[in-house]
Amino acid sequence: MEYDIFPRIRERRLRKNQKIRDLVAEVSLNKNNLVQPLFIYPGENGMEEIRSMPGVCRMTIDRSLKFIGEGLASGINAYLLFGIPSHKDELGTEAYDEEGIIPKAVRTIKKEYPDAVIITDVCMCEYTSHGHCGIVVNGKVDNDVTLSYLAKTAVVYAKAGADIVAPSSMMDGQVKAIRDALDESNFKDTIIMSYSSKFASSLYGPFREAADSKPQFGDRKSYQMDYRSARTALREIELDIKEGADIVMVKPAMFYMDIITKAKEKFLVPLAVYSVSGEYSMIKAAAKNGWIDEDQVLWEYMLSLKRAGADIIITYYAKHLAEYLR
Repeated sequence: MEYDIFPRIRERRLRKNQKIRDLVAEVSLNKNNLVQPLFIYPGENGMEEIRSMPGVCRMTIDRSLKFIGEGLASGINAYLLFGIPSHKDELGTEAYDEEGIIPKAVRTIKKEYPDAVIITDVCMCEYTSHGHCGIVVNGKVDNDVTLSYLAKTAVVYAKAGADIVAPSSMMDGQVKAIRDALDESNFKDTIIMSYSSKFASSLYGPFREAADSKPQFGDRKSYQMDYRSARTALREIELDIKEGADIVMVKPAMFYMDIITKAKEKFLVPLAVYSVSGEYSMIKAAAKNGWIDEDQVLWEYMLSLKRAGADIIITYYAKHLAEYLR
């Protein structure tokens, strides 16, 4: 009996050169889907590199204009703003002060670059003296008391011109409270991108240095999610969609690709992922030591997030990636 010892199906045919591999690739990275976070603090002509995040700086509003202008020129259209206030107190009052750092920044940026997509983080941790993401009552973060403060903050940011507000405090009912407040204040078109599935991760350390937001007592495990649970993450996302979230998010990204894939398969709204400060710093540190090729690892990682199901990627590497994509 005669038979062909060579296989007719050769998967390697589709991998034989770069142009063929590009032709059949299942995912690609688009600059339009990248978001660049920015840390903004009061003052003029100031820029401070964050020790644990080489290449990432806190900057004053005027310096942020220059940074955003360069980013827009390279194709990065969306920016997520975090504020470092001039003072902090128990109630995080500068978060919802119309003359606070973020409302001022939004107004200034939108005046200079009206087409830039400006996203504002809505949380209390950067503004409270205790560093928690909500209002503390009798030594505990009070979920229901916090909701009105988050709603007030979101309205102030929308009034300043924010295109998207992004509640990240992980308070139950935060999306509904914010959606109701926005609608009542005639900001019906303001988009809510909710940090729906935000885990109590050990990867936030560099961010806490950048925003000076380390909790002064306890931790955030009573409101951020337990990383042992996947089904809870899906319930949180579903609740946020029902409450009015337009975009949902998984944070962090690197260790949570299973959650990203499950969310992508189950829900039809746009899915954002946040490649957090610790992920950035780990890649930077390994590259500095010569253990990895930074750009090759970054490229592989970003495409892995797309393959897992991410529609939008928030990354401190956004501007760098735009240059790389050129």
